[in-house]
Amino acid sequence: MTNEQRGTLYLVPAPLDFGCEPQMPVEQSVPLGTLQAAAGITHWICENAKSARAYLKRIDAVAPLAAALQAQQIQELPREVHKKGDHAGQFDARPLLAPALAGNDVGLLSEAGMPAVADPGSSVVKAAHELGLRVVPLSGPVSLLLALAASGLNGQNFAFVGYLPQEAGERAQRIRELEALALRTGQTQLFIETPYRNTALTQALLQTLQHNTRLAVARGLTLASASVRSETVKAWRSKPAAAADERAPAVFAIGR
Repeated sequence: MTNEQRGTLYLVPAPLDFGCEPQMPVEQSVPLGTLQAAAGITHWICENAKSARAYLKRIDAVAPLAAALQAQQIQELPREVHKKGDHAGQFDARPLLAPALAGNDVGLLSEAGMPAVADPGSSVVKAAHELGLRVVPLSGPVSLLLALAASGLNGQNFAFVGYLPQEAGERAQRIRELEALALRTGQTQLFIETPYRNTALTQALLQTLQHNTRLAVARGLTLASASVRSETVKAWRSKPAAAADERAPAVFAIGR
């Protein structure tokens, strides 16, 4: 089969309201063009089939699906990929792209935001390139960039460092390392945490960071309850943080 007859891998962003209540109308955070393109796809690679079907149902309410929900062909990434990530090149995703080699467009979907960015999926994108497939990222919300833009921190030089260690001593050491790098170079450091640990991480940051370091926390982006606070640690300490929804995802950033 020639390249022209092969399918395309589409990177389909999902709303940022996964696990949140209430959810926003999907067309308020995902462009109509993206929803229409997704509606035409019938083969999917995702983190979780149940949440993928729930998103497809939301898409169907705006742009009718090309195939009934029950007829959608959905493959899940292995659980090990969720736990350990797939950016190290150890997982061979090429078998998941067999439908594309047979001429079908395939959608790559994460549970929230852009697949392969702070989420699994990079192995699928890499495999698509190795197989000579066309890769098309569709427009949609990316929490890291929304948070960075709203933080007032350096948007010309920044790094996303994923999750910080859970053990208190290791976490404090990592926070000090990232702070030193941010203060020395001006590079904004972005990181995330599982929502129910957000409060503990915020407390650790306020206990560990220097008082003139700027800390930004963006919660529930694109939701009606969204909030962004960006102040020096000294200001954070002087004004208690408002009670936060433990289900709302957050992005943290430190810099100067």
